Amino acid sequence: MAATGKLAADEAVETENPGVLKPGAAPFGNFPHYSRFHPPEQRLRLLPPELLRQLFPPEGPERRPILGLDVGCNSGDLSVALYKHFLSLHDGEPCSGASRDLRLLCCDIDPVLVERAEKECPFPDALTFITLDIMDQRNRKVPLSSFLSQFGCSAFDIVFCMSVTMWIHLNHGDHGLWEFLAHLSSVCHYLLVEPQPWKCYRAAARRLRKLGLHNFDHFRSLTIRGDMASQIVRILTQDHAMELVCCFGNTSWDRSLLLFRAKHTLGTHPVPE
Repeated sequence: MAATGKLAADEAVETENPGVLKPGAAPFGNFPHYSRFHPPEQRLRLLPPELLRQLFPPEGPERRPILGLDVGCNSGDLSVALYKHFLSLHDGEPCSGASRDLRLLCCDIDPVLVERAEKECPFPDALTFITLDIMDQRNRKVPLSSFLSQFGCSAFDIVFCMSVTMWIHLNHGDHGLWEFLAHLSSVCHYLLVEPQPWKCYRAAARRLRKLGLHNFDHFRSLTIRGDMASQIVRILTQDHAMELVCCFGNTSWDRSLLLFRAKHTLGTHPVPE
């Protein structure tokens, strides 16, 4: 959203029931009512509904479902919206042409948000929610590989990383962001990223200060800064063997949607306009 709109939304979160929400006290981005201020529709209007069908066309009579990972799923609102959008679901039923099924593993660091997502998900057979710190190198491998092994796969077809990069960067520094992107690129064929712009970093630090809390440990020492979308593109394409396939445009709060493909991915397909 435009800068003034973004600040207005921040103020709305901070003043509405401040004893409960306290957005600045959610240092990992685990806001309890995130979709109120960044509704899924803003992303969906930029993404072609046929995107996954175009990238992963049916192959043979025993076609497996498309496998996706949603990192930082919060309470699942966007996860559910993506599932419905890409399967062209209306009233829970697929439209004609929705050929392949979709299975999503959705993870978040906040167990309270994950529990809410599980309770409210209308598609429990298709969406699996787990509590996971994606930066925990020791404990992240098992849940990811266990999910993939159910379908005889070693990598996700697509990973969704929607407004997560800033929180990784603020909490784990430049190297943490680099390692995070390295890990995501190593476990998927396609990666859809929505990076937060630098002004969001400043707003997050300001909210912490207003609440009298400590600043993010790495904020002042970050050297990766400025145009964060370009920085993400640079890291993924130069360091992690991915190529930028498409930029779908910007949401009204000024966040771009960037689709990357692993260079080792075989069988490329055109991306719908």
